[in-house]
Amino acid sequence: MTVRGVALRVVAAIVGATALPIAVLRFVPPLTTAFMLAHKWPLAHGDDACDDILYEWVPRRAIAKNVFRAVIAAEDQRFASHHGFDFDAIGDALEDRDASGNTRGASTISQQVAKNVFLWPGRSFLRKGLEAWLTIWIEVLWPKQRILEVYVNVAQFGRCTFGVGAASRAFFRKPSSALTQGEAALLAAVLPNPVKRRVENPSGRVRSRATWIARQAGRVEVPD
Repeated sequence: MTVRGVALRVVAAIVGATALPIAVLRFVPPLTTAFMLAHKWPLAHGDDACDDILYEWVPRRAIAKNVFRAVIAAEDQRFASHHGFDFDAIGDALEDRDASGNTRGASTISQQVAKNVFLWPGRSFLRKGLEAWLTIWIEVLWPKQRILEVYVNVAQFGRCTFGVGAASRAFFRKPSSALTQGEAALLAAVLPNPVKRRVENPSGRVRSRATWIARQAGRVEVPD
């Protein structure tokens, strides 16, 4: 076999290994995610590792639209119009670098789905590269509605609480279909770091962010 033939087979294998699980998850809810598994691993999280993960898949039709509006307002207001990457937000983040060289986050909802479902916590170049590769395939193979549905179902809302179904029952004692605008905004306000920001005991900063999200939520576009 020629070098070209070997290279083509390697490329085909990489593409197939990426596209197949993503294609399956377009129709099948994930039983778990890489992020959930990482939070159960003591070597990664030490004493903060979760003995039990709270996770409950809820279909899109059983989730209050308030939730979709809130997470888009909080995390990715151009979600409906971009193709996985918000280059305007990336540019703004680079311009806003602080003196230490740190930048604020500019990951889209699509990128966060790639990270949460398939990858591990961290900010290495390798992880970001894999995240970008997976994001491209997610945008190609999933409609925006599915991306949003998966996002709200796998996002971390508490130390061991993943997905809006588990979060709505844990924090508000109600199903996600009954979440009010204020409750949805409070859940979105702790993203993407619900360990430092708490739903159950929100700081003044989290409450202020929730108020801002609730105001913005009426202005965003939710893919139908």
